[in-house]
Amino acid sequence: MDVLGLLRVRVRRGINLVKRDTLSSDPYVTISCGSLKVKTGVVKDDCNPIWNEELTIYVKDLDSPVTLSVYDKDTFTGDDNMGTAKIDIKPLIECLKMGLQGLPEGTKVDRVQPNSENQLVEESCIVWNKGGKITQDMILRLSNVECGEIEIQIEWIDLPGSTALQT
Repeated sequence: MDVLGLLRVRVRRGINLVKRDTLSSDPYVTISCGSLKVKTGVVKDDCNPIWNEELTIYVKDLDSPVTLSVYDKDTFTGDDNMGTAKIDIKPLIECLKMGLQGLPEGTKVDRVQPNSENQLVEESCIVWNKGGKITQDMILRLSNVECGEIEIQIEWIDLPGSTALQT
C-alpha cells in the first residue's frame, strides 16, 4: 500500500511521569504506526522532561493506530515502560477534508472533548495556522501506568499526488 501522508508529531513535554529509577527516570518517547517507529532523545533524571522535538512518521492507513509510548532508558537492563497512549488523528483528518481556505491565523476549526474513546486530559483544539497548516494540540493521559501525561502537537503533511484527504 502506498503512503497516504506524513504525520508530524511535536513532542513538547512530559508531566508527572512515573519514577522508574531510584529517584527519577530517564524518559524518551517513541511514536509508532504500522511497522515504523521513531523516537526522541533521552532526558536524564527528569519526571517532567521537556523535549520540544519533532518526529515525522509515514501513514499508510488512516485506520492504523498511532501509538505514543514512553520508556525509561536503562544502561544495563531493558528499558522500562512508562506508559502508552493512542493518538487519534481522525478529527484532524476530518478538518483537513473540509478543504478550508483563507481563514484568519489562529482560527479554531474544531474542538475535541475528552471521552472514553480518547486519552485526552482536556479539550483539544484544531487550529488554522499561518500558511494554511492545521494543527492539533493535545495532552494525553498515559495508560498502563500509575501517572503521567504527554503534551504534543500533531500536523498532517500531504504528499504530492496523494488522494488520502479527498472525500
